[in-house]
Amino acid sequence: MPSVNESTIFKVCNYLRNWFDRGQAHFTGEIQISNGALAETYGLKAGQYFRIIGSSLNDGVYQYPVTSLTNETFNGAIWGMAIPAAFMSILKKIEDYEAEYGNVTSAAFSPYSSESFGGYSRSGGAGTKDTAQDSGGTWIGTFGADLRPWRKM
Repeated sequence: MPSVNESTIFKVCNYLRNWFDRGQAHFTGEIQISNGALAETYGLKAGQYFRIIGSSLNDGVYQYPVTSLTNETFNGAIWGMAIPAAFMSILKKIEDYEAEYGNVTSAAFSPYSSESFGGYSRSGGAGTKDTAQDSGGTWIGTFGADLRPWRKM
């Protein structure tokens, strides 16, 4: 599977309302984080992505084992994620797309490659960035059809 930033997984899963969690938390109750890591395995496997819920400092998606958490003890849940390889490939494409188009101004994503009115004319914008032009300039617009099978209502 391609390597994908955990914040991308969180953002897209949140948008889709799908956490690939198999419908049951691995653990609910008191969770301890010390030395930047989970105090127990909570049934997680090496390389598995998981979600922490109920923490004041660590809510989010991580890959097990993790050593960058903020120490705390809280009542919450650990949800193991079973993310399909095909979905991870789309996430990688989203990251690549954002790396290329993320800093482009919205004017560059205009749906028009040229316009004129009242003696004024302009050329450019999305006409030079076909992918961004076709999508409206967002990862959702570009990859929405690819993500649709995983979206939950």
